[in-house]
Amino acid sequence: MVTAAFRFYAELNDFLPPDRRRREFAVACAEAATTKHMIEALGVPHTEVELILVNGVSAGFDLLLREGDRVAVYPHFAALDVTSLQRVRAEAPHPRRFVADAHLSGLARLLRMAGFDALYRNDFHDRELAAIASDEGRILLTRDRDLLKHRGITHGCYVHALQPSLQFTEIVRRLDLAADVRPFSRCLECNATLQSVDKHDVLDRLPPAVRTQHEHFTTCVACGRVYWAGSHWKRMQALLAATLDDATPDEAKVSVGGTA
Repeated sequence: MVTAAFRFYAELNDFLPPDRRRREFAVACAEAATTKHMIEALGVPHTEVELILVNGVSAGFDLLLREGDRVAVYPHFAALDVTSLQRVRAEAPHPRRFVADAHLSGLARLLRMAGFDALYRNDFHDRELAAIASDEGRILLTRDRDLLKHRGITHGCYVHALQPSLQFTEIVRRLDLAADVRPFSRCLECNATLQSVDKHDVLDRLPPAVRTQHEHFTTCVACGRVYWAGSHWKRMQALLAATLDDATPDEAKVSVGGTA
């Protein structure tokens, strides 16, 4: 058995007991323990880790720990350039795509509103979520830290906030998503893309008041739902603008527009 010293940075400390936060602490490691094994044994899901330094040198998850090693563990920093160092996992594919667990329906809806491909069903089992994230290259969003420790998941985010609008702000900030926002380009219900449609083609599906008050419509290519810029759309637009404004630095603000 060997003893190694660990120091976790930024939001990774939220996974630790108070007496181990923002300080170096020594731990007795299991025989032939790797950095990944010990990081997760200490409570931090591997999907939250972007960079590991062992004795000041970047290392991967499979490094065997030795007596006296000092391990510094960092989360993903959107503004930090670590291209010259060894990342513990490949960058998530672009464009970013997501799968959310059963407790994050509101977050999934807001991501769709912003134009992101966000799968969600309230009956997904943990194994299904892990398989979808792995097979389709999606980022798993969850408040279940044990789910993120699943071996097959390479990209995931533990969502700290409880309210959907704050969760959305958190994810936009952590993953630097503001520049990729395409408001009202996806169906809020089924996640498929929207396309413009002639009013005449959907006239029989519109409420009487909408027929007279609106001229521009989009429709879902999968489920056929029709969207227009009514009062609900305006409320969603205001919510999206507010959360993006809170999540985005002043120099990188994006305008919220589009039709739905």
